[in-house]
Amino acid sequence: MVLAEKLTGFITRNRVLSHILFWVALYMLLIGRFEPLDEREAPIIYDIICFAFYLSFSVIGAYFWSYRILPRLFKASNYLVVFLEFIIGSYLLCVFARTMVVHALEPIVRPPPFAQESLWEIMTDIPVLFRGYFIHTVSLSLIFIFLKLIKDQYAANRHALELKKQKAEIELSSLKEQLNPHFLFNTLNNIYSLSLVNSPQTSPSIARLSGILDHLIYRCGSMYVHIEQEIELLTDYIGLEKLRYDDRLQVHFTHHIDKNSKIAPLILLSLLENAFKHGAAEDAGNAVIKIDLALAGNKFSYEIRNSFNAAAQTKTTTGIGLANIKKQLELIYPGAHSFTTYAEGNFFITSLKITLTDE
Repeated sequence: MVLAEKLTGFITRNRVLSHILFWVALYMLLIGRFEPLDEREAPIIYDIICFAFYLSFSVIGAYFWSYRILPRLFKASNYLVVFLEFIIGSYLLCVFARTMVVHALEPIVRPPPFAQESLWEIMTDIPVLFRGYFIHTVSLSLIFIFLKLIKDQYAANRHALELKKQKAEIELSSLKEQLNPHFLFNTLNNIYSLSLVNSPQTSPSIARLSGILDHLIYRCGSMYVHIEQEIELLTDYIGLEKLRYDDRLQVHFTHHIDKNSKIAPLILLSLLENAFKHGAAEDAGNAVIKIDLALAGNKFSYEIRNSFNAAAQTKTTTGIGLANIKKQLELIYPGAHSFTTYAEGNFFITSLKITLTDE
């Protein structure tokens, strides 16, 4: 396992070098077994040149099938299109290989005079293209494809294990951030005050708090939750915070999603909680919080603008909560998200953009 980790790490850090070493090693391993010329014994230099030609076609085929065909085959909704691309691409590769052999290689390794096929003859000689080039190219390419699949599967398993390990730590930290005693204490006090005057807001407030606790305790056990559930969670949270601030707080929440995709839980609530903590709580005047959530296709965007006290700007930008969110985003959406925070006038802006996938 240690050797596999070191080998995978080397390949990841040195992708180009590792690919070159693989093909060089395969070339050295097979060159002694390859006999391209039938009519006479050729010097060893001819064997070296011939096998380099044939191996180069296998290299092209290996990368075409590994990086073009297989990824689309695993995710394709229309397999016929992928199959046609495989057939056409393989055919063109075999025609190219046969053309290079006839018009570039044979003049070097065969003594004249000899006949050369025309391009039309090469393109229409399907049996020769299949037996002499397709099978040979595929046989060598399969070695590369097989090793690549093993390496990708190993890397995916390692990544899944790392996510599972880190998820527990981050989830615990996130839950602590959301279930902080101040929020629960203030909310329960507000609900108690409402109950004393028999306010009609008492029952809806209890329902909102119950919805938040139900979401945090029972619905966040999976890696992803539906965005509509997160919107309901944000709405309940905003409703409870309004009880605390009354008319001192203006909250504008707009959201539009064209489909109910899934997203990692608690991230959106953590960012909103941070806005209330450093915006409404520290703004001595009338605090304003604007939340814009949108999903178009697989492009998700979430922006929060909260008014803030300029004297508290340093605390706002260096909170532990934002550091935890950044760590969670890097683990769950590596290379598929952008997360920025900045001040603009009297507003502190948090912007999150994620390219969601179906996985």
